[in-house]
Amino acid sequence: MIGRLNGILVEKQPPEILIEVSGVGYEVNMPMTCFYDLPAVGESAIIYTHFVVREDAQLLFGFNNKVERALFRELLKANGVGPKLGLAILSGMSAQQFVSCVNNEDATSLVKLPGVGKKTAERLVLEMKDRLKDWGNDLFTPFSDNAVIEPVASDTLVANNASDDAVSALVSLGYKLAQAQKTVKAVCKPGMSTENLIKESLKSML
Repeated sequence: MIGRLNGILVEKQPPEILIEVSGVGYEVNMPMTCFYDLPAVGESAIIYTHFVVREDAQLLFGFNNKVERALFRELLKANGVGPKLGLAILSGMSAQQFVSCVNNEDATSLVKLPGVGKKTAERLVLEMKDRLKDWGNDLFTPFSDNAVIEPVASDTLVANNASDDAVSALVSLGYKLAQAQKTVKAVCKPGMSTENLIKESLKSML
């Protein structure tokens, strides 16, 4: 089991990072709400991980703290929720926002996430309510829509390709190609990085 990585960020290509630890590069998928808080490429980072072994792949999912990882693991226990859907859910809303939706029985907000239909949203609220009843706000770092996004090295994010990269990231999170393209185009402004485009796109779809 790989539970934590402490190394240097080599690449940031949402929603995946490459982190080098003692000469070994680990590819890690991260929810976008965690991705935003990463340091810049070339700096050191500590990532808490969840290791998934399948017949056709071995996957690492990363989080900035143990609380986010614990919530991801609770999501995986829910009926019909796999790692990809869990990643999409925690990319569309922060851990604190998800817990708030469950505690307030707000299935409507969950339906707006990719891969979450009405029945899935209602089932998530029902199954997760008891598990998350003791998860208070003191467990979380307050979510801010104005959070500062670290600059990304130009060799990993080329400005001209920011829109294409943002669309690709949204598709990998489960959004339809047409929806991703339309949303990115709507929020795109000159000089926006891929991370900013993804963040604004996800906000506009909630």
